[in-house]
Amino acid sequence: MAVSAALRAAITRAQNADQHSEPVFSPLRGLGRGRLTPIDLLGQSLSTIAPATGMVFIALWMITYSPGYVGLAAIAATTSAVFLVAFCITQFTRRLAAAGSLYSFVFQGSGIRATLTAGAGIRATLTAGAALVLGYLGISVSVFSQAVPSLLDTIAIVGPDVRGTAATVITTVAIALAVAWIAVRGVRFATRAILVVEACSLILIVVVMLATHSDTTTAVALPNPSLSAVPFLAMLTVLSMAGFESSAFFGPEAKRPLISVTRTVLISPIICGVLFVFAAWAAMTGHGATIVGAYFEGTASGASAEVVLAVKIGMTCSWFASTLGCAQAGSRLLYSMGIERVLPAPLARVHRRFRTPYVAVLAFVAVSAAGVFIYSDTVRDDSGSFDGVVETALVCAYTLVAFASWKFLRRIGEHTSLTRICTLSVSTAGAGLLVYIVLDGAVHGMWALPIAALAVAVSGTVWSALLRRARPESLLMVGAFDSVETADLLPGAGTLLIDGDGRRRLVPDRGTAEGDSPEHGR
Repeated sequence: MAVSAALRAAITRAQNADQHSEPVFSPLRGLGRGRLTPIDLLGQSLSTIAPATGMVFIALWMITYSPGYVGLAAIAATTSAVFLVAFCITQFTRRLAAAGSLYSFVFQGSGIRATLTAGAGIRATLTAGAALVLGYLGISVSVFSQAVPSLLDTIAIVGPDVRGTAATVITTVAIALAVAWIAVRGVRFATRAILVVEACSLILIVVVMLATHSDTTTAVALPNPSLSAVPFLAMLTVLSMAGFESSAFFGPEAKRPLISVTRTVLISPIICGVLFVFAAWAAMTGHGATIVGAYFEGTASGASAEVVLAVKIGMTCSWFASTLGCAQAGSRLLYSMGIERVLPAPLARVHRRFRTPYVAVLAFVAVSAAGVFIYSDTVRDDSGSFDGVVETALVCAYTLVAFASWKFLRRIGEHTSLTRICTLSVSTAGAGLLVYIVLDGAVHGMWALPIAALAVAVSGTVWSALLRRARPESLLMVGAFDSVETADLLPGAGTLLIDGDGRRRLVPDRGTAEGDSPEHGR
């Protein structure tokens, strides 16, 4: 009887529902909702990280500077620290989906009321946004600049040697166009193919490492890192894992985002950490020299032409995949900022057919390509400073989101002993690491690091001041996330309205009698 009464009441409410009220839409509805599967999300995260390239570079540094088991322990410990950062991020991903990822999460941790009155939350949010933009653009420029010579080297193995200034320019433009075209076509168009390619590259590297053994050290000329070997390996691991959280940018586009995005954010650093520890072990035991020599020295290292070609192809694919992953994630960040008007509104334009933020994609790829030319001309000889700037931005973003997760859980009353320990530990460790980077950069004359840290620190204050002067209404739109729409409601469930504070409220439909409620049928 109770079920029948509830069903009759629901039918009555559906018939009496106000069909003429103005529908309410999610601010991120332009992106196709519910399209991406967990496999797509995992492909996005792994493509951004490009673990195959990270394995080779970790093996290179392990062979070159021989930190031994201490270095291996540093990589394992850094992986654990990154996992704790992922745990902090999932405190948001299991509760909301936002195309702005960490940028939007930092805002949610501040609380809407406190943010609008004091402004501290807005400044912290914009600081996180500036750090993310700098970090993802820096990663993109770094991997893009590696993809170009890697592709030219591969072509030289199987065909004519076309390396030179003109070929570099043409290849850079061609890669940029390919990345932009694929990113505009959509995430699903790329992630599964990239996941297969990356898996093949990883299998190749693992097999070569296990099947070969050599005590010969690499002859690659490397600059001395400003940090000692162990801290440097830790920072290299952080940089190699950068983008592990990139699946969070696609929450509004994912199926069951609160579950699938959360799992991907947690799984990605575990997978990469295991691979990096394996690469370090292989380098220590003489199993990494062959693949490192094949990539950096070619056949001059003693590796066969077939192995060199296979390694070059695999690494080139990984560099390209990472460039594409950065473009897809970075474009969502720019799209979210365009929606909120903290950046120019055209960045929020979405392709009618593919439902992708094509203007943001083109802008991100164009800046990355320009950065490649600048990097090749002026920065390549001081790549340590460039990587340090990127690491500083990423550590800043991770520290802010960890502290925001602590504030967020405290505000909603859902803290546990575990979450308190993790969020405060990561926040403290991140702040300490930032201080260490600044001091170490000053001691070693790498002034780009303290300058970058200072620039990121004041970016939120400067940005918010400019917005208050030029577009103050944009400050009321910060923190956009995928929210319920009128179409998400069952007929007769009520009417979705937006109140004066901008909050969504579900109110009973007009004409619904109190006696028709399901509770009266029980």
